[in-house]
Amino acid sequence: MKFTEGMWRIREGIRIDWMNNVERLNIENETVDLLLNKFQRHRGDTLNSATISAQVTSPLEGIIGVKLVHWAGGIGKGPHYELNQSTGHVKIEHQENEALRYNSGSLDLAVRTVQNELDFVFSSATNNKKKKLTGHSWRSIGYIGDQTTEKSRWDDGIFFERQGYMLAALDLGVGEKVYGLGERFGPFIKNGQTVDIWNEDGGTSSELAYKNIPFYLSSAGYGVFVNHPGKVSLELQSERTTRVNISVPGEELEYFVIYGDTPKDILDRYTALTGRPSLVPAWSYNLWLTTSFTTNYDEKTVTGFLDGFRDRDIPLGVFHFDCFWMKSYQWCDFEFDSAMFPDAAGYIKRLKERGLRISVWLNPYVGQASPLFKEGKEKGYFIKRTDGSVWQWDYWQAGMAIVDFTNPSAREWFQRHLQRLLDLGIDSFKTDFGERIPYRNISYHDTSVDPSRMHNYYTLLFNELCYTTLQSHDPTNRSAAVLFARSTAAGGQKFPIHWGGDCESTYEAMAESLRGCLSLSLSGFVFWASDIGGFEGTPPPDVYKRWVQFGLLSTHSRLHGSHSFRVPWIYGEDCSEVLRECVRRKIALTPYLLANAIQGGRRGTPVMRPLLLEFPEDLNAWAVDTVYMLGDALLVAPVFSADGEVTFYVPRAAAEEESEGHDAKWVSWFDHAKTYEGGRWYTETHGFDSLPLLIRPGAVVPVNFSLKRPEDDPLVGLEVLVNGPLKEEVQVEVVDPVRAHEVLKVVNLKGAADGEVSADVEGVKVTRIL
Repeated sequence: MKFTEGMWRIREGIRIDWMNNVERLNIENETVDLLLNKFQRHRGDTLNSATISAQVTSPLEGIIGVKLVHWAGGIGKGPHYELNQSTGHVKIEHQENEALRYNSGSLDLAVRTVQNELDFVFSSATNNKKKKLTGHSWRSIGYIGDQTTEKSRWDDGIFFERQGYMLAALDLGVGEKVYGLGERFGPFIKNGQTVDIWNEDGGTSSELAYKNIPFYLSSAGYGVFVNHPGKVSLELQSERTTRVNISVPGEELEYFVIYGDTPKDILDRYTALTGRPSLVPAWSYNLWLTTSFTTNYDEKTVTGFLDGFRDRDIPLGVFHFDCFWMKSYQWCDFEFDSAMFPDAAGYIKRLKERGLRISVWLNPYVGQASPLFKEGKEKGYFIKRTDGSVWQWDYWQAGMAIVDFTNPSAREWFQRHLQRLLDLGIDSFKTDFGERIPYRNISYHDTSVDPSRMHNYYTLLFNELCYTTLQSHDPTNRSAAVLFARSTAAGGQKFPIHWGGDCESTYEAMAESLRGCLSLSLSGFVFWASDIGGFEGTPPPDVYKRWVQFGLLSTHSRLHGSHSFRVPWIYGEDCSEVLRECVRRKIALTPYLLANAIQGGRRGTPVMRPLLLEFPEDLNAWAVDTVYMLGDALLVAPVFSADGEVTFYVPRAAAEEESEGHDAKWVSWFDHAKTYEGGRWYTETHGFDSLPLLIRPGAVVPVNFSLKRPEDDPLVGLEVLVNGPLKEEVQVEVVDPVRAHEVLKVVNLKGAADGEVSADVEGVKVTRIL
């Protein structure tokens, strides 16, 4: 939110109390409390003006938090993000009336305490060199009073009130770029944008987003996490060109600066703070097919689709029933529509006999026509209006109510219905919506929560309940559960996976979906998918085939549309051929994908990642948003044109990837004789049997071309592709496809003087591709 007009003017109706001085401070254990006030000329300036208390803490090494509080008399309503903490890593130095130095590992905060010279400087302290990261310079901490809202009444006289906001403006350096803030479909670089952290169902072609995460990553070597579950407004060089202005309504704001030597290190610390990503079973990497949304379907239709895949020898792992598996107007009642599926239990059994996993669509709403509505109303399971009535509207399901997940009894009730589905043989839930949550004139069962703070947070409760219910069926297997979730908030990486929402059937929508993926990946989300072919509209055959290529080089791959089916032969039998080859390639890559995913679970590194995450030393990589790395070794450049022309950047290989007497080259997956030099742009034209898919210099890629399904034994037929000679021994982790959080076998690769590479596990084939 903008409060100023240029450097000097403040918007009409706005008052800002700027903090310019440290009045006093107190140090206790690893916490520093500072009292900030306005410019002080004499003792009279302490009257009739605001102060802000600033508390400095460090929850984990390399992370420093600043909590700014105007009035501390509030109730402190939740919800609150769950953050991990430790102690024993802080050092504090204080020179009275001069400066305070607060150190946490390689991160320093220096606070200038000379009278009327308030200054915060965050800096890195590595290799005995200090480098400023960010900080608060002149007029960058303030309390806002807005008298243009309904809260302000002139007849209140001396007790006239203003809507309050806390404002913290963090400095940006020359050339500094900002990324992340959840799954955002607009420009990848966020400089110049206004971003509100507020979940909305806006599709993929606007500034609205389903997955808003109040965390951004800077090219200067740090990240910032705003610890606030409600609306957070960020002006990213859009109000002051030298700052990120962060504001929240109310009386307090807390943020954490997170340092890392590399972007991966920053994500490591961020996910250590907000929660490590959970892993998902290998079967979920297979192709998913859905009924699509508003299409007409029954048992005969579904069976015909499955027979079509079988007859064309196209691997298929998961079948998903979208909304109309239930009767219209009754979502959600957790019952298969008997008119379309007269023997649901028997049919699910027959589908599973085909080797399929089954997914069903859910949302946290209950339509008034549902038999469950009356029970939910009588037992108080729904969000209510402040007058005690059930909150309802018609904008989705007629008269629908929303389950109140702050009510333990409502959670148990919802979970019992989920359990019925699991007993029926359902393997996964698509948790749709969760972002259309009211926040005005409503109340929750848990009166300690603020509805405006619950708007974003609600989806975490929804996804967590569904995820833990799935997990309970195999509690010893930490990677047994998988959702297909649309909305989320900070910490949502613990309940994977997430897909990009409603996109159109165009190349532009395909590109914006990729931008959304890359932004979300910089918030610690390891897995992602899109609606292959686009959701809205019917894709032309070329868009369908190009999206198939992209979608099968994503961690998760689902054919899904709105009013038209996405089975390939509808668009031409050549589409079936493209899909078959792309699915087979992805299944062959299962050992590689699982190995990268397990690293993501350990450190928060996404499997689909922007080039900047893997090549931070290449400054060109920081601007690229149409090319991505799939894991640490494969570069993917999707084709976004009807004529097959694609322009893509190949990043420079790091010095350590180069060997004496061997030029480090990227190699085409499809033609190992075709090589590329790093640090260059290329333009190529590709048919539908290929795309730019390159293997990194020095890469070691475990594959298995004999796999029929991702969950098959990875060791039987395992092959390791090696690009270039190995200077030292390399370990390849082969992940258990059933317990995907565990390593099944470690294969050690060793290079010989003649450039040959051998493996220490019998039966493992090693192939030098350059």
